Amino acid sequence: LCFPFHGLTTDGLFAEPDVTIVSGLKDMVVFEGDDVTFRCQVSHENARDVEWKLQDVALQNNEMNEISVEKGKIHTLTLRKVTEQDIGTITFRVGPHTSTA
Repeated sequence: LCFPFHGLTTDGLFAEPDVTIVSGLKDMVVFEGDDVTFRCQVSHENARDVEWKLQDVALQNNEMNEISVEKGKIHTLTLRKVTEQDIGTITFRVGPHTSTA
């Protein structure tokens, strides 16, 4: 018997669908000392190859940068108590797709 295995690669692992950006980042105006949240919606839940950057520096989830996912598809970055050093371009990347604000 032969069973077709759709979505499998030749090594037996599930291939991740091509995740794209559905709704990109929006520019924000924020005052020093405030928190600011950026949101980016992707096409598929549980996207893996995801990265947030500030001025081309990768951000990690910590007490100053809260990185999370809402409803499986909405990736959020909250910068806490922003300072002048936080001014710059925010980039969200999923696979080869990017959005900036």
